[in-house]
Amino acid sequence: METILVVDIQGDFTEWKKGSLAVPGTGEDYVQEVLQITRRFKEAGHPVLATQDWHPADHISFHTSHPGKKPFAAVSLEGREQILWPPHCVQHTAGAALLIDPSLFDAVVHKGTDRRYDSYSGFEDDGGVWTGLDQELEKRNTTRIILYGIATDYCVRFTALHGLGRGYAVTVIESLCRGVAPETSTRAWEEMKSAGAVIVRDAGDTRLFS
Repeated sequence: METILVVDIQGDFTEWKKGSLAVPGTGEDYVQEVLQITRRFKEAGHPVLATQDWHPADHISFHTSHPGKKPFAAVSLEGREQILWPPHCVQHTAGAALLIDPSLFDAVVHKGTDRRYDSYSGFEDDGGVWTGLDQELEKRNTTRIILYGIATDYCVRFTALHGLGRGYAVTVIESLCRGVAPETSTRAWEEMKSAGAVIVRDAGDTRLFS
């Protein structure tokens, strides 16, 4: 069974909503394209899941949680590198809201809910705590994940790699992803492909529409 996974299409990550951590190329046209393709997958009978960044206001990844630090600085936290981001996707705020019609999703998985750990991956946070995505995929007898969203070089990348590591086949739709920076996005595409992900240019290449 193939399951569609839409990664972090939220206001704070988009230029359309003037988000605090807007990723280039995420205007209204991009969001509408994601909406239309997601609706087509749903109408074709495929389960559709979403991930949603869902941070407490004092999350460790926010530069405001580190006095004197500026956005995008890198710090060491318990031996792991943490990029410090502007506050974003704070629970119950407009910036955290999903921009895709919620009726299209069979389930929404929250990530980054523990203030102590970031969670680029939809599967688990940096502390190793699982988000519940595995269980949602297992409920639907998923063997293949069709993945797209924001951002290529962070949440899409880690979710794809962790999915492969758990034994799922993973396909990533390139045209429906947007990255923070060209250099890190290029490396992310190369890493995902090397790990075994299938990279397709657009949704039609998945051959899943009826």
